Amino acid sequence: QVQLVESGGGLVQPGGSLRLSCAASGSIRSINAMGWYRQAPGKQRELVATIHSGGSTNYADSVKGRFTISRDNAKNTVYLQMNSLKPEDTAVYYCNAFIITWYRPTSASEYWGQGTQVTVSS
Repeated sequence: QVQLVESGGGLVQPGGSLRLSCAASGSIRSINAMGWYRQAPGKQRELVATIHSGGSTNYADSVKGRFTISRDNAKNTVYLQMNSLKPEDTAVYYCNAFIITWYRPTSASEYWGQGTQVTVSS
């Protein structure tokens, strides 16, 4: 089986920074795209940022210039550096990954983490 475990959420003041981490573990052969999504109360889950195995990235317009996604392929870990945080960034942040496992090596399956709360408030 595969698990995604997030860490790094918390309470921060407007203008502050946080760094989220998500480590994938289990029977992993390779990882294609990894990303972060978020869901605020009463809203749908939305894309924040993605990064592909080759390093190409994609960001939601609302976080461009403030958030940076990166990954460490050797550690099967994806990071989200969040700067200049705003109250509207408050949400549960979920890690997402498309993973090829050793027991299903012909196609990637999608996995989600359990979510980590980010609250931006003074």
